[in-house]
Amino acid sequence: MKISDVVAEQANLIPTPNLDPRPRRFADFGTFCEALDFAAAGPCGLNFHDARAVLTHAYPYAQLRADALIAAQRLIAHGLGAGDRVALIAETGADFAALFCGAMYAGVWPVPLPLPTSFGGKENYIDQIAVQLGSSDPALLLYPDELDGMCAIAAERQGCPGMSWSAFAETTPAGAALPAPDPDAISYLQYSSGSTRFPHGVAVTHRALLANLAGHSHGMAFQPGDRAISWLPLYHDMGLVGCFLSPIANQVSVDYLRTEDFARRPLAWLDLISRNSGTTLSYSPTFGYDICARRISSQSHVAERFDLSRWRVAGNGADMIRPDVMQSFVNAFADAGFKASSFLPSYGLAEATLAVTLMPPGEGIRVELVEEERLSGAPRDLSRPARYRAIVNCGVAVRGMDLEVRGETGEALAHHHIGKVWCRGTSVMHSYFRDAEATEACMVGGWLDTGDMGYLNEEGYLFIVGRAKDMIIINGKNHWPQDIEWAVEQLPGFHQGDIAAFSVEADNGEETPAVLVHCRVSDPDERIKLRNQIRDKVRSITGMHCVIELVPPRTLPRTSSGKLSRAKAKKLYLAGEIEPYKLAA
Repeated sequence: MKISDVVAEQANLIPTPNLDPRPRRFADFGTFCEALDFAAAGPCGLNFHDARAVLTHAYPYAQLRADALIAAQRLIAHGLGAGDRVALIAETGADFAALFCGAMYAGVWPVPLPLPTSFGGKENYIDQIAVQLGSSDPALLLYPDELDGMCAIAAERQGCPGMSWSAFAETTPAGAALPAPDPDAISYLQYSSGSTRFPHGVAVTHRALLANLAGHSHGMAFQPGDRAISWLPLYHDMGLVGCFLSPIANQVSVDYLRTEDFARRPLAWLDLISRNSGTTLSYSPTFGYDICARRISSQSHVAERFDLSRWRVAGNGADMIRPDVMQSFVNAFADAGFKASSFLPSYGLAEATLAVTLMPPGEGIRVELVEEERLSGAPRDLSRPARYRAIVNCGVAVRGMDLEVRGETGEALAHHHIGKVWCRGTSVMHSYFRDAEATEACMVGGWLDTGDMGYLNEEGYLFIVGRAKDMIIINGKNHWPQDIEWAVEQLPGFHQGDIAAFSVEADNGEETPAVLVHCRVSDPDERIKLRNQIRDKVRSITGMHCVIELVPPRTLPRTSSGKLSRAKAKKLYLAGEIEPYKLAA
């Protein structure tokens, strides 16, 4: 086909409409298969766009269901049945969507796995996929044609059959009877962020999934004509549940950019929101808003290029929410009609299917200033001025979810006391797949220990202050790595994700903070000056001497969802696999 023909074909594409004329059902189904059956009888659907936000494929839910039923029969033809796993490389597109839903129709558990990233290289990706295949033990791995080489190697390493999308499409459908939907059957396995070497597959039932989708839709107050846009990866819980499964279960049309296209041209996200009439819903971690604000800071004519006035819910979650970044986004795009009240902070995790808390729409970012001594658990040093940190309100529990903040001995804490966040509800995971020990470690009497630290106020709003497992504890005092990293980011030339802070054992056996920093300076004297500047900055936060290591750009590892992995950075550093620049004393 000639380029001119492709352009003409794209110009004639019509996106699926915003409005389903039927009364909306807010994910009130027994199984996800029933949700797709209902959505398929309406006009809404998925819409896939290229790197320049041009529509390339409009995919009504009716067509998705038809393709999913064929995929189910093909899986059965390959011998897969109820309880078997099929691993799917989660490329944003119609193939993945149909295969994921088709697996559910067949009673097979789909297992979304990540795409390669721009960092880490071929061998690291093969290793990661092989480890997750070993954990999920699938009967089949299906992947995009362009990843045939790497995925075939990973599949062979684990003794798992592997096929490309196109090869699987040549399979003759079985024509068998599909199993009866069971709300208490496992619907899919979700690998939580950071689980690349020691993966935990979260087993989610249909009942848990639909409960979370219903709580999600009620909490966000879906309205007639809502339309969603997403660039989030479909192997991450926010992308998969919040931006793929939720629109189907709530009969909402959604537009997609591929994650890698967003990374190259982040402002295409805002172009798409501006261009598509009726776009009201879109989600991003903090870094997505940050990179857009940075990209636009040197440009003018914001109002002429963008129209963000209809963006009613600008969701924020998946990492620590930073009010300074959110304010920078407001400052950058207020002239384009963006309203600060559109921000909707949230908190969730894969082990709870997705959402645990949501800020009520329209309340925006609300913060409380908390003395750092309260965060660290240390007694107040009256000889020094009080230091404060802004903690973002992450909202109230979604429908059907209970929250508690507990102390070290498991007792429930009073309001405004910091402890571990526990949650309980229908949407809490069934278990970690084939890992009873890990399940028992975090599930007690139906309650899930999230591993996160926070506090509740009198109105039931949750404030997250950090991850318990990332905490740096030195001489009995707690230091949050986010505080150290944020302090270094304030120095000129650094971006979010350039710094990883953790504790290491010094020669004398004591714990000390270590900070790895991406360095873009080549002059040796300037590097020494930079190291000393960072050391002074960190000392001002911790009051201690610390290890400062300058490392090459793109060295610090990230999770499958793109977040900094402090645990992996520490492991690689101690193993000598991260090599800092050698500097004079």
